[in-house]
Amino acid sequence: MNRFAFIIHPVQAGDLARKFPITRYLPTSWQEAIFRHVPPMKASHITGIRSLTGAEAEGWFIGCPLSSRQLLELPVDFVLRRIIQAGRLAEKLGADIVGLGAFTAVVGDAGITVAKNLNIPVTTGNSLTVASALEGVKQAASSMEIDLDEANILILGATGSIGAACARILGREFPRLTLVARNTRRLEELREQIEASNPQAQVAISTDSRKSLPGADVILTVTSALDAVIEPEDLRPGSVVCDVARPRDVSKRVAAMRDDVLVFEGGVMSVPGDVEFNLDFGFPPGTAYACMSETMVLALEGRLESYSLGRELTVEQILEVDRLAKKHGFRLAGLRSFERMLTGEQILQIRDKARKRLKKAPAWV
Repeated sequence: MNRFAFIIHPVQAGDLARKFPITRYLPTSWQEAIFRHVPPMKASHITGIRSLTGAEAEGWFIGCPLSSRQLLELPVDFVLRRIIQAGRLAEKLGADIVGLGAFTAVVGDAGITVAKNLNIPVTTGNSLTVASALEGVKQAASSMEIDLDEANILILGATGSIGAACARILGREFPRLTLVARNTRRLEELREQIEASNPQAQVAISTDSRKSLPGADVILTVTSALDAVIEPEDLRPGSVVCDVARPRDVSKRVAAMRDDVLVFEGGVMSVPGDVEFNLDFGFPPGTAYACMSETMVLALEGRLESYSLGRELTVEQILEVDRLAKKHGFRLAGLRSFERMLTGEQILQIRDKARKRLKKAPAWV
């Protein structure tokens, strides 16, 4: 049986309270000041993962107590030392491979330096995140009766590792894309790559999400922002939004104010077997983020090699790990929106409300 570890961290205020209830009474600034000096720790033992092939795996969650803000704003060398420290704890526990979760996969060179300083392979899990997000987009668009061959598909955070990979794959299949990010030069390079692979593609680029979002039928958002970047007024009725970012890119105000758009979390998968994570990370039993799932898949397959590292994911990597995930029994866990699973009936209600609103006005105000 191969063993894995997955490094997690508190993505938002309140996450630490799941493991340390007393922290809910402390201001966030106090929590960050205290846990800056706390070394990584074993958060839980993961058991019960059983592949369709009969292979089994077990693992551990390793907690790196730095917040999202700290991982982005503290000196990179300090943060990398903490992540490497977490990886070495994984080695001591007996892990054969380690995955980097959330912002630990973003810092520095996206896992390359971490891998060089460990004796076990490393993955960010980004390849399976891309595959599952794209599968979710197609499923959600179909449910909302959106024809992706006619739709304006917008990728927010398009020049990041996940965003660029999604854009390249979508650009091969569908003709209309809008790429949104802050760096114009990188946007232009990405557009050239997509147009080279599909001469029929119509690719627009923008650095202004506020202007671009209202014209999109389908949005895949994966920024590294600490705060929400999509508000209720940014979305047209009937649009589909796949939020892959952690913390979320879509404001909770959207859930409260927009009953005519379909927002779902990208990269949520069901895990084969009777998995026990022994840690509450906010998901229903038996489900996990796709980045976690990729680490499990590689352990089950015995592919003990570094995977999904750096800023450039290849289409071949993505297709291969998607194939392996399906082989072992990992599946998209339906559509989940703001902490709840969406039923078919709820999606129909969203679609009906969008149609009624579109008849009354060309845009939501």
